[in-house]
Amino acid sequence: MKLIAAVDKNWAIGNRGELLVRIPKDHKNFREMTTGKVVVLGRKTLDTFPQGKPLENRINIIMSKDAGYSIKGACVVHSAEELLDELKKYDSDDVYVIGGESIFAQLFKYCDMAHITKIDHEYEADAYFPDLDADPEWEVTGESDEETYFDLEYRFVRYEKKK
Repeated sequence: MKLIAAVDKNWAIGNRGELLVRIPKDHKNFREMTTGKVVVLGRKTLDTFPQGKPLENRINIIMSKDAGYSIKGACVVHSAEELLDELKKYDSDDVYVIGGESIFAQLFKYCDMAHITKIDHEYEADAYFPDLDADPEWEVTGESDEETYFDLEYRFVRYEKKK
């Protein structure tokens, strides 16, 4: 299973239920990596999508504590155990955990790769991703050249859990 997120200098991912910033090339990269794949996300993250609908051309698995929650076009699970059982149907290389904070925290230990867009800026934030640079179990295994969007500098970084 893989993680995918955009983080600022402090590993922040969101504020008040929204992304910190929208960078078109980051969104394009996200689409290219996840189209045709399985995305795992929380209900609060789904609520931030256009019209609160699942992502097209992907298998959407929504994690929600609400036992009565359902949504057209997605599979809903209510625990990490139920999710892991559901994911047995798919190649783990095709599964991307896309957020938010509590979903990343619950599933982090099951993942072995992370695709991180590192934004060279500090934002006001209330949601964070685990700091992979401070985690001795993870290492950088790939990095793009620096990109610029207006005055923001960022790069795409691949982390892998050490064997």
